[in-house]
Amino acid sequence: MILQVHWKNYYKNLLLLAYQSFGVVYGDLSTSPLYVYKSSFSGKMYKYQNEQTVFGLFSLIFWTLTLIPLLKYVVIVLSADDNGEGGTFALYSLLCRHAKLSLLPNQQAADEELSTYYRNGPQSVITSPLKRFLERHKKLRTCLLLIVLFGACMVIGDGVLTPAISVLSSISGLQVRAKELYNGEVVLVACLVLVGLFSLQHRGTQRVAFMFAPIVIIWLLCIGVIGLYNTIHWNPKIYHALSPLYIIKFFQQTGKDGWISLGGVLLSITGTEAMFADLGHFTQASIRVAFVGVIYPCLVLQYMGQAAFLSKNFNNISTSFYASIPQPVFWPVFVVSTLAAIVASQAVISATFSIVKQCLALGCFPRVKVVHTSRWIYGRIYIPEINWILMVLCLAVTIGFRDTTLIGNAYGIACMTVMFVTTWLIALVMVLVWGKNIIFSLLLLLFFGSIEAVYLSSSFMKVPQGGWAPLVLSLVFMVIMYVWHYGTRRKYLFDLQNKVSMKWILTLGPSLGIVRVPGIGLIYTELVTGVPAIFSHFITNLPAFHQVLVFVCVKSVPVPFVPPDERYLIGRIGPRAYRMYRCIVRYGYKDVQTDENFENLLALSIAKFIQMEAEEASSGSYDTSPEGRMAVIRTSDTTGTTLVMRDADQHAGESTMIRSSKSETLQSLQSLYEQESPSVSRRRRVRFELPETEYIDPQVKEELLALVEAKQAGVAYILGHSYIKARKTSSFMKKFVIDVAYSFLRKNCRGPAVALSIPHISLIEVGMIYYV
Repeated sequence: MILQVHWKNYYKNLLLLAYQSFGVVYGDLSTSPLYVYKSSFSGKMYKYQNEQTVFGLFSLIFWTLTLIPLLKYVVIVLSADDNGEGGTFALYSLLCRHAKLSLLPNQQAADEELSTYYRNGPQSVITSPLKRFLERHKKLRTCLLLIVLFGACMVIGDGVLTPAISVLSSISGLQVRAKELYNGEVVLVACLVLVGLFSLQHRGTQRVAFMFAPIVIIWLLCIGVIGLYNTIHWNPKIYHALSPLYIIKFFQQTGKDGWISLGGVLLSITGTEAMFADLGHFTQASIRVAFVGVIYPCLVLQYMGQAAFLSKNFNNISTSFYASIPQPVFWPVFVVSTLAAIVASQAVISATFSIVKQCLALGCFPRVKVVHTSRWIYGRIYIPEINWILMVLCLAVTIGFRDTTLIGNAYGIACMTVMFVTTWLIALVMVLVWGKNIIFSLLLLLFFGSIEAVYLSSSFMKVPQGGWAPLVLSLVFMVIMYVWHYGTRRKYLFDLQNKVSMKWILTLGPSLGIVRVPGIGLIYTELVTGVPAIFSHFITNLPAFHQVLVFVCVKSVPVPFVPPDERYLIGRIGPRAYRMYRCIVRYGYKDVQTDENFENLLALSIAKFIQMEAEEASSGSYDTSPEGRMAVIRTSDTTGTTLVMRDADQHAGESTMIRSSKSETLQSLQSLYEQESPSVSRRRRVRFELPETEYIDPQVKEELLALVEAKQAGVAYILGHSYIKARKTSSFMKKFVIDVAYSFLRKNCRGPAVALSIPHISLIEVGMIYYV
């Protein structure tokens, strides 16, 4: 009975997710019939307006749909998920965890102990000659990163071109019935629709999915039924074109012109990458069910019916879709097609947000605001800056080109490039992650890579006719990504090379040669080991610091998410009397990096570490080196510490003898700040106590009391305000990249304090110049 209920719930959730996927994933793929035949017959193909050519084009479309979306993506690519996430960066992070391919410098051995790090545990690590070869050559690793960045930039290019071509194609259907309508008026209406679409994005993917899914389903049923009607009514013999022999006949007749027309044929599979890029919003099974059960048969019927209509009506090629609609149902279908075109844009816009978030987490994109639109589901995000940039670029493309054929030329290059990059990454995943024989990987690369290379070569022939647009867009975004990644790495390496030596800290003694004031000082750094130069810079200019020092490193790990119980790594710096600790907070590239309870969790984690350390020291198993060892502290487990955390309201009337480093003026300012800042006022106010009932080692008790006293006195956040400059001996190119490009990006992106959700009232910024 329990098993029956389990399967019933499983199928219920599966069908619900499959239903939602129509509105988010498949809008773009399902609206391709609006413009495929028109684009395929552009250029010199107008000379071949005969039945055999139409049959050949349909055969090409059918086998393209079968081999790329169905065989490659549904069967193979969807299986290469990264803990449920998809996209080019998900594949890259998967490769980086199973081979040392990452260029991120702050990775630790402790990261490999995360439960989400390896697919099947650490024993699943594959050793192969290819892996050793890639690990030895840094240039190859840099080349791999550039390829991934290029693929990610093309997805962003898709986010610009998809709304433009989908909406403009659907609105242009008005000209079939309203012949007096000018192109300029069609473009104006399309622009108004696009502005409305991008304005809806802040509502969140889940709401958009529930709104849009019924539209796509109705649209698919309409085009499927119309396709079947056209097949029977105009030319039932079209089913013969399912044979690949018609592809051979097509090329025999059209030659080079037929090869160039492949740039139009590949538009039939645009939006396929969204199946993989949006995987984090759904599941493999739900996307497969939706595609195999509804998308694939409806699209095949529509392309077949449109080809049957064209084989008898060659004069209607430019408006083949709308002209093939029976007159009694034209206007209802037009309305549904317009709504479906709006939905089509949603798939790639969602994918663009996901890609940018992954780039951001892996240090390859400037800091932007990421809004998580669902409390319960990972991956449901909205990025305001990217949304408005996409809207402006999309309007520019629509107004600039004004023609779906030109936009289609650009669109084909963007989509096929992403698919080509995915094929290469999948081939590497097969060897390095799945442990397959390299022969199988080469066969996959040869089969799908050669098909996509033919389509890509055809698309590049149309670079002068609009195909340059995605290349320019990708180049701009790629330069931004690489400059940011390069500048971030150089800054980290400077910190690494200029660490404060432990010998110097030990010679200062427990007071560090400065006045220790009440409170906890959180010093933010990107270093996972050692003391950053910013610390010595601070105490040199202001010889006073808090009685408890915590060096906090918030880092991204190349996994989709880090379980909360494995997030905090706590360690000690120097002897016990120094009261110096290190806390590494680890997030995945899909995690929400805002923890309203951070201060309390940090204090509790340090307390648990102090007692864990004492227990291990008594057994003789603890590392007594100055850096000590890092321990994973489970924040959900309340055992392991004698500290008691209670709501501060319970003690509101009690007087306290704990000193505070904050003046009365500063405390009143903080109260005002909390009243004016809703996010701060919502934070749980607690106080820690150390019960007298239990026996605790005197040294441990003293340290815990010092921690409680410091927490009650207040927490200050110390953050470096860095100015990064190239050395005088640097080359002109490096000076331009660091002093101009990287500096411009840093000044115009969100500050680290905002990105880390640090309350401004408690923030201390330390200015420092980095010569890299």
